[in-house]
Amino acid sequence: MSTSERISALVGPVSFVAAGVISVGVAIVAARVIERSTTEDIETALRADGITWVEVSANGLRVYLDGTAPDEAARFRAQTQASGIVDADRVVNRLDVEALDFTAPPRFSLDMLRNGDGIQLIGLIPAPRGDEAFAVAEAIADIAGDADVVNMIETAEMGAPDTWEAALAYGLRALQTLPRSKVTVLADRVEIEAVGETREERAEFIALLQQNQPSGVEVVLDISAPRPVITPFALRFVRDEAGARFETCTADSVEARDRIVAAGREAGATGTIPCTIGLGVPSSSWAGAVETAIAALVELGQGSVTFSDADVTLIAAEGTEQNHFDTVVGELGAAMPDLFSLQTVLPEPETQASAGPARFTATFDAETGARLRGRLPDGAIGDSVQTFATALFGANNTDVATRAVADLPQGWSVRVMAGLRALSELNSGQLTVEPETLRLTGETGDEQMISQLTRMLSEDLGQGADFQLDVRYVEALDPVASLPSEEECVARIQAIQDETKITFDPGSTEINETAGAVLDQIAEVLPDCMHARMEIGGHTDAQGGETMNLNLSQARANSVLNGLLARGVLVSNLTAQGYGESQPIADNETEEGREQNRRIEFRLLATADVAGAAATADDQPRTSGGIVTEGAIADWPFEARPLPRPEPPDAD
Repeated sequence: MSTSERISALVGPVSFVAAGVISVGVAIVAARVIERSTTEDIETALRADGITWVEVSANGLRVYLDGTAPDEAARFRAQTQASGIVDADRVVNRLDVEALDFTAPPRFSLDMLRNGDGIQLIGLIPAPRGDEAFAVAEAIADIAGDADVVNMIETAEMGAPDTWEAALAYGLRALQTLPRSKVTVLADRVEIEAVGETREERAEFIALLQQNQPSGVEVVLDISAPRPVITPFALRFVRDEAGARFETCTADSVEARDRIVAAGREAGATGTIPCTIGLGVPSSSWAGAVETAIAALVELGQGSVTFSDADVTLIAAEGTEQNHFDTVVGELGAAMPDLFSLQTVLPEPETQASAGPARFTATFDAETGARLRGRLPDGAIGDSVQTFATALFGANNTDVATRAVADLPQGWSVRVMAGLRALSELNSGQLTVEPETLRLTGETGDEQMISQLTRMLSEDLGQGADFQLDVRYVEALDPVASLPSEEECVARIQAIQDETKITFDPGSTEINETAGAVLDQIAEVLPDCMHARMEIGGHTDAQGGETMNLNLSQARANSVLNGLLARGVLVSNLTAQGYGESQPIADNETEEGREQNRRIEFRLLATADVAGAAATADDQPRTSGGIVTEGAIADWPFEARPLPRPEPPDAD
């Protein structure tokens, strides 16, 4: 065979092989381009979500995720992002989860709240021997006496920080000393918030708490004496055809209040007698002066006695015999403690001249406005009274049809304006001003309003002025008393969720449109429920890792709390708690059951179960020990000492 023939015979096979090689090369290049494009798309999505610790690689149709996630939730989020770019079946998750450093102790803390209802405990404390929680419960039981104890303490079987035991012992001693307090114990810090009945008690608490503070522990004290400053320090007691009553009552101490109330009951007062304890008393003899004045009023029979700071006005009933009046007044003046100034009034019997037509009336209703009738001074003074009325009630809500005259009694306009100011504080009422008296009747939704009106009129009308109050408290008008109960608040929120649940997109913690609509409805309920301390509980089904579910439920509960805050709701009474899969309400083996378990629940905080709380006898109210009294403050000095520990069981 010639050379040309041999070359021709080789051309065909060589061309076929070359074409195959080129095809394979093109396929390889195309596959690598697709792999690179896929990895770049996934890396871009991960970086957008803040995930920078994942290494993405591809081999053919498979995409591999390598790296170490900070927690299970972050690992799940990375896989979800990658599955959104390519088919989930093509994603090979080789991510590890960062190992938790169990050598680092958690942040131990214990919150202890004590009030008249009992003691509440919540927090995480170290329990290396397992009996510390029992020791704390025993100490709290001694402090609580017969009061209830709500124990929600969790324990960690880890060694306690060096200063923990000293801080805890000091915190328990502070809790025993302070009957109304919140004590927060940290490893190196104790924070104490408390309320004292008086300034003297506050100073005593501070002095005791500053003694023998534990070394190496910072102590933060916030002790207040919240008694109001009352000015003027006022009291008014009336005896008339309607009976005996306090129209306002103030005292400077519990002892003084008890003495004043006892004097009022002795004079014929019945029922509940509110008497405000406050600051600003003009004399330490306040209670004695009030007792003396009320006794004098009883001697007269009927009338009123009014205290405004140290000024005392005794007004007898019309028709009181002059000699008897003089005798009682003389004895009262001699018996009153120093500093108090006494003024007495015996009204003159009405004559035809004094009972003339001088009269002013005003009616007011919150819905219909004010209606003014009767006589006012002529000229600028009368105009000022009308201007004052329209300023109080509104120009469009004030119907003025008064007559201007020139011969009205002295101080008429002052009395009218004082009465109008008092009338404007009521929900509805009627004011009558006559030459000898001022009468105000009506209804209010404020239990303290009668006392406030008495002080206002005493201050505006001056010493010796006679006025009569017949103001009735109506609970239905009280914006606080008419609020729904805590249980009703939860029921209203539950009714909203019964119609539409708060749901989230798979793997997401963002509030979607459906959940947002539900939060809009809940946000309308919550402003009337600020008094109800509620928990927003997040729950998941049992799919996925336990830690991942716990983190996911906490994040969703936080999202609901933040969503309500974004809608203008004050959330100081709300807390967010994630429970993960630990509290199922249905079977996790069915889709329907899992759907029910994925939920957000609103519950009263007092009834909410806390994940991991010790379900032992320590959770039950303890009744051993005695009630701490004022005399017991010094019985437990503030030196650090070991907590009591239970005796070990006998060996078998």
